[in-house]
Amino acid sequence: MKIIKWILIIAGIIFILAVVGRYYLIPEILLPTKYSGYVEKYADEYNIDKYLVYSVIRTESGFNNEAVSNKSAKGLMQITESTGKWAAEKIGIADFDAEALHDPETNIRIGCWYLSYLLSQFNGELSTALAAYNAGDGKVREWLENNDYSSDGIILDTIPYEETLNYVNRVSMTLYLYLKVY
Repeated sequence: MKIIKWILIIAGIIFILAVVGRYYLIPEILLPTKYSGYVEKYADEYNIDKYLVYSVIRTESGFNNEAVSNKSAKGLMQITESTGKWAAEKIGIADFDAEALHDPETNIRIGCWYLSYLLSQFNGELSTALAAYNAGDGKVREWLENNDYSSDGIILDTIPYEETLNYVNRVSMTLYLYLKVY
């Protein structure tokens, strides 16, 4: 009897660990929701999906607020100094300094505003807005005007930069996973 009792206890513990792992530990490791207070606040303020923000952060920096790209983009959402300065003026952040891009709240606030701005500039077309987030909106506008890349001037049929194409695909796949898991 004691052996059966212990087997049932161990089986119960394994079951609980499997459920907790499946529904909490594994998603939180693979698809983190760090900085949720800032993400939810600014995603809501700028009317964008919080899981899109998490997907961009995961793809851009892996949730490392000290990250710096080879193009000097900084922080969680990898904002360049020029974009940060421009966005800070638009949203009323006084005395902006590029080092503020390593501050999670400032970076997420600017990143959410910028994503919202790009989505509005590109008629809500997510892939086009993500391409602009990576390659710059000026470059994407050039592509939209080129029949080799866009048949209608609204949606990119082809993204000519492999880095940007891979970026759009990674963020899109990550977003799909966030939406599926959460």
